Amino acid sequence: MSRPAGQCVVVASFNTRGVPVVGSNLTERYRAIAAAFESSDVDVVAFQEVFTYCHLRRLTAGMPSFRHLGYQPSPVGPAAGLATLSRLPITRCGYQRFPLPQPDPALPRLTRLKAALKGSLTTALARYRLRVINTHPVANEDGDWSESNRFHDLQQGQLTDLAQLVREDPVPTIVCGDFNVAHNSTLHCDFMAASGLVDAFAGRCPPTFHAAYLSPGRTPHCIDFILTTDSIEIESTATLFTDQEPLPSGPSHLSDHIGLRARVRLVG
Repeated sequence: MSRPAGQCVVVASFNTRGVPVVGSNLTERYRAIAAAFESSDVDVVAFQEVFTYCHLRRLTAGMPSFRHLGYQPSPVGPAAGLATLSRLPITRCGYQRFPLPQPDPALPRLTRLKAALKGSLTTALARYRLRVINTHPVANEDGDWSESNRFHDLQQGQLTDLAQLVREDPVPTIVCGDFNVAHNSTLHCDFMAASGLVDAFAGRCPPTFHAAYLSPGRTPHCIDFILTTDSIEIESTATLFTDQEPLPSGPSHLSDHIGLRARVRLVG
């Protein structure tokens, strides 16, 4: 049975910066992240960079009301580091890996390796005619999203695959994650046109990467998004974890990213 039109769902997206495991206050950060969501009104959280089952257990242990878990198993943890936790029952969960990258000597070897492990996680809510796609395309290490940049074709191919995934099913859809492309880039604009999605923040989201983690001279951008099909109405939006949090070892950001939250209403 689908959820009656007019009812609301609260969705959040957060890149947890799961690596490096050593020296990143993983236990403290994940405990604080989990506690924040457990005490919130969020129904569904799309997490990125949950790379190991240890990471996943630390989140689920602190979020007992999020009893429903979506991820694609891999030998070490959730595939592509994607995990979606939900207070609402899940009817199905599927994972689609991005196409394998073409050989390109201009790209770092590690980037080519990571690109082969990236993809999108689709979670369908049981009592709602609604799916949530959690995604994390490969990063652009140059911070340059121009068409001449060495990362452009690789990122474009992954975003094209994501747009096709969105279009293949007419069900109301929320797409969220760390896209690793700036909101004002041609890559992002072309993806929005190809997918037909709408930005929950209407293009007004602030930078979602903390400037403190950038190299000197780099400018932070909005690279994380919550996007929806036009059958979903946006009631409100907010940013999460924008400031340092008090941890036992001292004040710290919970991630190099900020989180996003959107309250949406199903209108059809």
